[in-house]
Amino acid sequence: MGARGAAASDGPPDEEGGIAWTACDGLDERFECARVRVPLDWNQPDGEQIELAVMKHLASRPEERIGSMFVNPGGPGQSGVGLVRDSGDDIDAWGGGRFDLVGWDPRGTNDSTPVRCFTSDAERDEFWAGVSVPDTPAESAAYEQKTLDLAKRCGEVSGDLLSHITTADTARDLERLRGLVGDERLTYLGLSYGTFIGQTYANLFPGRVRAMLLDGLIDPVDSSTSEEANIANGVSSADEVFEQFMIACQNASPGECALAGHDEPVKDRVAALFERARQTPIPAPGADPPGELSYGDLQVSTFNPLRLPLTWPQFAEDLDAAAEGDASALLTAARALQSPVGMIASTTSAAISCADAPARVPVSEWPEQIARFTDAGKLWGSVLGWWLWAPCASNWPAQAPGRYTGPWNATTENPILLMGARYDPGTPYRNAVSAEQRLGNAVLVTLNGYGHPSYQVPSTCLDEIREHYLVDLVTPAKGTVCQPDEAPFS
Repeated sequence: MGARGAAASDGPPDEEGGIAWTACDGLDERFECARVRVPLDWNQPDGEQIELAVMKHLASRPEERIGSMFVNPGGPGQSGVGLVRDSGDDIDAWGGGRFDLVGWDPRGTNDSTPVRCFTSDAERDEFWAGVSVPDTPAESAAYEQKTLDLAKRCGEVSGDLLSHITTADTARDLERLRGLVGDERLTYLGLSYGTFIGQTYANLFPGRVRAMLLDGLIDPVDSSTSEEANIANGVSSADEVFEQFMIACQNASPGECALAGHDEPVKDRVAALFERARQTPIPAPGADPPGELSYGDLQVSTFNPLRLPLTWPQFAEDLDAAAEGDASALLTAARALQSPVGMIASTTSAAISCADAPARVPVSEWPEQIARFTDAGKLWGSVLGWWLWAPCASNWPAQAPGRYTGPWNATTENPILLMGARYDPGTPYRNAVSAEQRLGNAVLVTLNGYGHPSYQVPSTCLDEIREHYLVDLVTPAKGTVCQPDEAPFS
């Protein structure tokens, strides 16, 4: 199982007995919760079992219910339970109210059997206290030692679980869940990393796909080849999108973008800010507690807003304040991602990535490798290099016998619908183009705008295409381009 060239199948026989749904604590009757046991190792289905946390949002038009629609929000490592809980009504509308939405926390994450690297929260907090993306050779050398220690701790606490959290393992979990809800074929919505789960499932179980909508495409070849290839792909479009952010700001109406209207072009003002942070930290007196914004912190602070175009006016205000000498808002944003809880999330993401695509270069070669990542993406190369690659390159204690490395060209009976924004900082648009070319039956719809994934910006055009596809299995013509309903700085 999982080797290149492994035969696709229609999956194991459907399970009998279904899922024992119960009421969800603190939620109304539209939601149901469950825990489902699956094999730790799908090669030993009767061996050790782990648990998956699952949540269902009932279809709003139950009398016209088609079936279940499984959803995954990305990461790797984000919570499918959280997506259903927090956005169930919105996604229900995507399917015309005719699907029960089912989200699950993938193995190794959140409320399913999770990857753990510490025996207590106190140990975790002490380990990650004050961490930030390193800027200097001394800081980098210290971070190298930290990742070596982290990999050792993860192996000691999580053991064999680390070898069985590949995306292929999760795709097989999804196939089990499909059988348990009683659907003959799978309807699936995958966002960002969730598109990797979808592409893996489609290639392992092509005969089980009813409908599959993938938004914000991961390249499965790069993501299964090596951690170096995975990260180089993932950081390669952020610079172009940041350039688009600055162009949109420069062209905005007077007063709409705080970075504009000074005695210098927006691009020069931003470049000066980054150069200043590279030379010396910028004061952040309003942060809690007060502190200073390093160059690495500045890079990290761009991570979320660049994905969310409708927040660009506030992002511009925060950058402009830093250019004026007060980086409080940017430091607060960076701290959230580099808090102990944030670093645990990135470690979980790294653990899944390490299983799918082991590092080929040891962490001791960080000067050359971080430089390569920075060449691939100046804005985020070093950030994801340290967060994801460095743990994988630090003697990561996993063998991952279940990883799947292709082929990636399966043909499904019904088309797979792909969506991608032309300017997506998290998953380069070219990934979506490649997926359409690679898959045997797929149609790409392009959002002529920004966002990761494309749904971050409202588009009536995309909404209509989603519902028509999910309900009626009808795709638009190849080459279809949708316009956003809103634009940043408007």
